Amino acid sequence: MELLDRSTYYRAFQSHDARFDGRVFVGVTSTGIYCRPVCPARTPRFENCRFFASAAAAQDAGFRPCLRCRPEIAPDFASWRGSANTVSRALALIADGALDDDEAGVEILAGRLGVGGRQLRRLFQRHLGASPIAVAQTRRVLFAKQLLHDTHLPMAEVAMASGFGSVRRFNETFRKLFDRPPRMLRRKAGADTSARDGVTLRLAYRPPYDWPGMLAALSVREPSGLEWIEAGIWHRRLDLDGAQGRVSVAHLPDRNAVAVTIRFPSVKALPAIVARVRRVFDLGADITTIDSHLARDPGLAPLIARRPGLRAPGDWDDHGMDIPSDDTAPPAWRPWHAYAEQHLRMARHA
Repeated sequence: MELLDRSTYYRAFQSHDARFDGRVFVGVTSTGIYCRPVCPARTPRFENCRFFASAAAAQDAGFRPCLRCRPEIAPDFASWRGSANTVSRALALIADGALDDDEAGVEILAGRLGVGGRQLRRLFQRHLGASPIAVAQTRRVLFAKQLLHDTHLPMAEVAMASGFGSVRRFNETFRKLFDRPPRMLRRKAGADTSARDGVTLRLAYRPPYDWPGMLAALSVREPSGLEWIEAGIWHRRLDLDGAQGRVSVAHLPDRNAVAVTIRFPSVKALPAIVARVRRVFDLGADITTIDSHLARDPGLAPLIARRPGLRAPGDWDDHGMDIPSDDTAPPAWRPWHAYAEQHLRMARHA
């Protein structure tokens, strides 16, 4: 499904407008590649551009990811969450591997969400422009591509971490999509390392981001001994499926991103850990839109001006993921009032 407001989106690509990064992707018919709005490549001609609401929609239409702007590191976008709670919860489950097996998984996923498979496919087409299977496959490819670019994991571990059933399937997918084996996409030379040795990935957000405010909010959560902050870096102990590890998150303000370092023996857990980090640090928030709406309140406006980019931390464990809810309701785990409460809380401690 293509986006119809082509002139607006084309202007965003001409100006490399970062506000649209993750909101829209452009497929270039003359090259067969899809890009982010911030791509440094020369802007294609208007008549050669097709615009899509998600990377999955662009890839499903036959375009392959750009090697320069790297769609896999675009910030997540959650604009549809206010009207499609089911989609947001489905994406979280997909990140946990809900559709790593086959098409039959769509019916199982729909059942966990309290809807029918047909309705779930319809919601995905409406909000993301692609089917659940296409979304899962695209996420798998893009996560593998990020691991290839940014880590020294062996190819077998990259394949397992990304949800591919086998190295053969992993190789075939990349040859079909990029016309080259996955090892040819690896930019850095160096000895292979395992996930146990540590994997560091960069996760982008839309600025501004009040990092001190986020750390302050995380520091006053219920003390459990699992989380702590040291020298401006957040740490957490991991205990997943009987295995132990650690994750740390540092701020990269010059790149509008955070650096996530994961040490965990099972590479298959990497996507789920990354998804939880995104949730805890609210990396998918369209913070400019949120702040502009909240600033309409006379009491909140001066607080927002004082702390732009202040976000509401999420929970590491989302216990309500399998609870059916009204598709038209805003997500229970990210209510708008959480942002207002965060501003008020910071004001009281200022």
